[in-house]
Amino acid sequence: MDKTWMQKNRRSKEYWDGLQKFLDYAFQNSSINGMILCPCKECKCGVCITRENAELHLKVYGFVKGYTHWAAHGEFVYSSAPKPTSYDISHGVRDELDDMHGLVHDAMGIPEQDYTRIDGTEYKSQLPNVEAEKFYNLIDNSNKELYSGCKRFSKLSFMIRLLHLKCLGKLSNKIFDMLLDLLKEAFPDAMDGLPKSYYEAEKLMKELGLGYDKYDACPNDCTLYWGVDARRKHCETCKESRWVKSENDPTGEGRKIPHKVLWHFPLKHRLQRLFMSSKIAGHMRWHAEGRTKDGNMRHPADSPSWQTFDFHHPEFSQDSRNVRLGLASDGFNPFKNMSSTHSTWPVILMPYNLPPWMCMKQPNFMLSLLIPDPFAPGNNIDIYLKPLIAELKELWDVGVNTYDASRKENFQLRAALLWTISDFPVSQLPPGSNDDVGRNDAFAQVFGEDNNGRVRMYGLGVTPSDKWGNVPSRSTCQRIVMEQKAAISKMEDKFAEQDQQLKDQAKELAELKAMVCQQQNSGSKTGGSINSTSSNHVSKSPMGARSLQVYS
Repeated sequence: MDKTWMQKNRRSKEYWDGLQKFLDYAFQNSSINGMILCPCKECKCGVCITRENAELHLKVYGFVKGYTHWAAHGEFVYSSAPKPTSYDISHGVRDELDDMHGLVHDAMGIPEQDYTRIDGTEYKSQLPNVEAEKFYNLIDNSNKELYSGCKRFSKLSFMIRLLHLKCLGKLSNKIFDMLLDLLKEAFPDAMDGLPKSYYEAEKLMKELGLGYDKYDACPNDCTLYWGVDARRKHCETCKESRWVKSENDPTGEGRKIPHKVLWHFPLKHRLQRLFMSSKIAGHMRWHAEGRTKDGNMRHPADSPSWQTFDFHHPEFSQDSRNVRLGLASDGFNPFKNMSSTHSTWPVILMPYNLPPWMCMKQPNFMLSLLIPDPFAPGNNIDIYLKPLIAELKELWDVGVNTYDASRKENFQLRAALLWTISDFPVSQLPPGSNDDVGRNDAFAQVFGEDNNGRVRMYGLGVTPSDKWGNVPSRSTCQRIVMEQKAAISKMEDKFAEQDQQLKDQAKELAELKAMVCQQQNSGSKTGGSINSTSSNHVSKSPMGARSLQVYS
C-alpha cells in the first residue's frame, strides 16, 4: 500500500485522499464500537475516538512520527495469506467446529501450508527434525475418516470429543476404559487405530500439547517429590508421610493418595507454539522491528531495565525472537463462598515480546504452575517453583529448537525472566516479623535479591529499592503506624484535659467579672465590701491573682 502521502503537506489534496483511505482501512479492520485508536501526535494511539474526530485530529496534528506500519489498525507487517492444504483440496471446505488440522498445527508449532510429501518421505518446507515424525502421524490421524464415508468426524476429532465428554461427565478412568471397550465391540472398524484405554488417550493429549505433569508435595510445604526426591516416601525435613494414612492403610502406600499435588504445565512447547503462525511470529519481533522509538514509554521494551539487559547480554538480544518473560503470582479463592479460607496460587507467565495490545491479553497468558492449597504457601513457595526454575535455566543456557513460520526456518529459541510481579510474601507475615524477609523473600532466594539497580534473575535496571531506597517491610510499617496512633491518642487525651481546664477557667472568670460589675454599680459606700469579697474570691480561684489582673 502506497503511504507516501503521509509525508505530504496536511493541506494538500494527496494527504486528504490518503487520509480517507487510511480511515476506511482502519474502521474496516480495527473498529471497536465505531471507534479506533487515534494515531495523531497528541493521542499517540492511546485514545479511542470516532471517525469524524480522528479525521479532524489527523488534519490538525498529523500522524505520530514513525507510524508507517499501521499495526494498531489491522495491518500485520509479517502476515502471509494461508494456503489451502491437500486436505482442503480433497475434502472441500473444512468443518470449522472440529478443525483438527489447525489443532495439530497449533500443537506442533508448524504453520498450515501445503505439506504434500515428496517421494513419500519429505515435505516441501523445512520442518523441525525432532518433531517431524510426530507431526506426520498426527496429520495422518486428522485426515483419516472415523469410518468409510464419515465426513463429520476424523479419528482424532472423535477421540478428543470422547475425552471432552469424560471431563464434562466426570467419568472415572475405569468407566472410560469400559466405554472404549463397548465402542470397539459395537464399531470395530471405526475404533481401529484409536487408543484402547484412557492411559493411551492421555499420551495422545500430551502430544497435542494439552498435557500436564503432577508432582506430590509435603503437607507442610517442606519437599516437592520431584527430581532427586521423586521416589521418596517421607519428607526428610518434617518426617511426614507422602501419602494420606487411614485405619485400613496405616502407611498410606496401599492407596497412595498424596497430601498435596502441584500441577505443572510445561513451558517449552508453549513457547514453540508462539511461532507456529506467521502473524504471531512477526509480532514476537515487534519490540525490535515494529516499535516506535521516540523516547516515549509505551512498552516494557522502552524501559531502562530492558535496554540495560540487552547491553549486558548482547548474545541474547542479538536475536529479537528470544523471549522476555514476566512472572506473576497471587492467591485467589476458587469457590463462590468467599468466607472460605481456601487459597489457590497460580503462577502465570507473560511474553513481553508482543505488542502492548497483545502481551497483556488473556489468550497470551501462560499458566505455568497451579498450587492448590487450603492456605497460602507463604515463604515456602520456592519449593513449588523448582520445575519452572529448571525450565527457565534450560531455556536460558541451551534453548529449544523452534520453527519460525514467518521466516520458514529453524532457530534456537531462548528465554529470560526479566520481572516478577506479586505482593508475596510480605503481606502474609504476622506483626513483628523480621524486617529482612521483605528483601530476602522466596522470590529473592530463587531469582536473586532485589538490590539497588538490579532486576531479579538477569539484567540491570531501575527497581523500587533504587528509586525509594530500602523500603521497610509491611510488619515494620504496621508497627510504626500503631505507635503513631498511640501517640496521637495520648495527645488527644491531653488536649481534651487542657480544653476542659480552659472551659472551667473561663467560667470562673465570667463569674468574677459579673461580681465586679455588681459591686461597682452598688456605689462607693460599699467599696470596702467589694474589695473584701473580691479578695476572698481571688484567693479561692485556681488562677490566683493573675485572674484579677486581667480585669483590674
